[in-house]
Amino acid sequence: MVTLQVSTDKDRLDVELIHRFLSDEAYWSRGIAREVVERAIDGSLCFGGYIDGRQVAFARVVTDGATFAYLADVFVVPEHRGQGHAKALMAAVMAHPHLHGLRRFTLATLDAHGLYASFGFTAPSRPETLMEKFDPDIYARAAGAP
Repeated sequence: MVTLQVSTDKDRLDVELIHRFLSDEAYWSRGIAREVVERAIDGSLCFGGYIDGRQVAFARVVTDGATFAYLADVFVVPEHRGQGHAKALMAAVMAHPHLHGLRRFTLATLDAHGLYASFGFTAPSRPETLMEKFDPDIYARAAGAP
């Protein structure tokens, strides 16, 4: 099996690949503008996953580095799925020193509960205390879709 190399060096990120995946394939960000992806990367702790120097995976964490983190935009490109790369990427995320000792580390997922549960994530213990402002159509409206 090929080993995934994980790096937090933003200069290595293939922003075109990340934007294409998030805009065209990810259910959570369909239609997202490249400029929005670039701003998200700039404001986040990012993890690129590489095989033979080519990026095949990505995750980003929005964090203050002390009390809170939100995991977002985790993906492995389809042709490299099923080889343990998502687990390797998540292991690197969880090992990062800026993400230790946090009071709350959150994420949202429709289909990867098993992956995240293996790293200690659970359903909110008190969901009644959580609130959100959610606009699922923001990217489509920004792109001028009806």
